[in-house]
Amino acid sequence: MCTQTKAAALMASIPEADIDPTGVFKYVLIRVHSKEEGDDSSVDIVRGYAWAEYHADIYDKVAEELEKGGQLDCECIGGGRIKHDCQSKKIHVYGYSMGFGKANHAVSTEKLKVRYPTYEVTWADEGY
Repeated sequence: MCTQTKAAALMASIPEADIDPTGVFKYVLIRVHSKEEGDDSSVDIVRGYAWAEYHADIYDKVAEELEKGGQLDCECIGGGRIKHDCQSKKIHVYGYSMGFGKANHAVSTEKLKVRYPTYEVTWADEGY
């Protein structure tokens, strides 16, 4: 019998991408891990918000929320910037985080393409 752990069930319910509806803002790529014994599952999530002065502001808020129940652990695996133009349905991912380094933008854009299937989602290594 195959049973899903509480942590795995929690991870399955986490939106893989959540960003502000428009503008240019910082984003982080976060790996969420199960803390349960024998469960090595994880999921990568994208979070980007204009209110954040630093990449760490986003990470700290999201990690605090997700780790609250004690079953999940978070690690920031990089950051960058997102330009979200909702009028033309375009998202561009670029840049890096001084504190966390550059996120794997290819992974981030795949998450965003799932969340925004009608958008043109691109990325580049240049820019800050």
